[in-house]
Amino acid sequence: MMLGGHATGPERFGTPVLGVSEVSGLICDLLDDARLHGIWVRGEVTNYKGHASGHRYFSLSEGTGRSSALINCVMWRTYASGLGFAPKDGMDVLAFGTVEVYEPHGRYQFIVRELLPAGTGERHLMVERWKRELDTEGLFAPERKRPLPLFPHRIGVVTSPTGAALKDILSVVSRRYPAEVVLSPTAVQGEGAHVEIAEAIRRIDGLVDVIVVGRGGGSFEDLFPFNHPDVVRAVAACRTPVISAVGHEVDTALCDFAADLRAPTPSAAAERAVPDRAEVLREVAGSRERMEALLHSRLAAAQSEVEDLRGRMHPRRLARRINERMQRLAEHEELLRRAAFARVQRERAALAEVRAGLAGQNPLAVLDRGYCIVEADGRIARSAASLAPGERVVLRMKGGRVRAAVEEITYDRDV
Repeated sequence: MMLGGHATGPERFGTPVLGVSEVSGLICDLLDDARLHGIWVRGEVTNYKGHASGHRYFSLSEGTGRSSALINCVMWRTYASGLGFAPKDGMDVLAFGTVEVYEPHGRYQFIVRELLPAGTGERHLMVERWKRELDTEGLFAPERKRPLPLFPHRIGVVTSPTGAALKDILSVVSRRYPAEVVLSPTAVQGEGAHVEIAEAIRRIDGLVDVIVVGRGGGSFEDLFPFNHPDVVRAVAACRTPVISAVGHEVDTALCDFAADLRAPTPSAAAERAVPDRAEVLREVAGSRERMEALLHSRLAAAQSEVEDLRGRMHPRRLARRINERMQRLAEHEELLRRAAFARVQRERAALAEVRAGLAGQNPLAVLDRGYCIVEADGRIARSAASLAPGERVVLRMKGGRVRAAVEEITYDRDV
């Protein structure tokens, strides 16, 4: 737009014109910062209002005058249903949640998922930090869990000597199983209670078969000592299996995670620690019946076997069995004899054939038919040409040797 040749409006500054929704979107993008998600905020509750729908609307403020700050908050019904206290204006609280913007109204607010009174809230944060640290140390690892003894003789109890927890444990043990209960007394709440609890655990470790650590129900503050790292580490370091029984079923303490077993109440811990005597007796009776039945069955089988052996060992049957064995032995010997004779005959025939073959090839065999062998100078004269007149020779014939001299040699061609 031009007035008197001069630009006015947005054109004057050279900036674009944005729609309301665009500005709201930019704000939303800016608030989408990890530093504004999943954060704890401490402040004073103001303008608190519980809606009929179950949602809670309020503000968190800090400071007064010019230095004051305020942020609008909403806690939806889903999260508000778990509140353990009634928030009021002026209450110092810790709120956990995320800063978000409601685009239709262009208004940012803190969406609260958890709300705690400031004092208790700080301890909750401390417990969460301890839990992460102890978990990193491996004290909550499932593979560390050990089985409880089936029939313990001594049950160690770490609790207050005047509390209801000890009475409940004694009542259950006396009713269920004749085991000795050994108390390692300690304070279970108040300043410095965690030191006493840890020492009581170390004091009884190794002297009993199983240890029950715990107390009756109470507030978060009452149960707080059982969250302390000193107690958790003492439980984790035990050589003896540990049952943790802190508070009621809905209560949870960090020592529950380090123990070998977590029981919802001290009474339940006692029930887990010892077997039920009546049930054990029923099992013993059942085992006895099964053993007697098995014994009778084996005796009957043995008696039957003895009767069978007795029948087999009867003189007539025994003589008949001996005769049968002797007959089989004689038949077997005859078969062996015949087989051996047949083999000897075969061997003799083979030997005769070999002898006949050797006799046919024997050069001295011709002497039996009137021939003789002429030897000159220790060698056999194989032809007339190998001899000379006047030469001395040996005539080898049947029955001996004859010495002679060659008088004349006539060759076949001259005959």
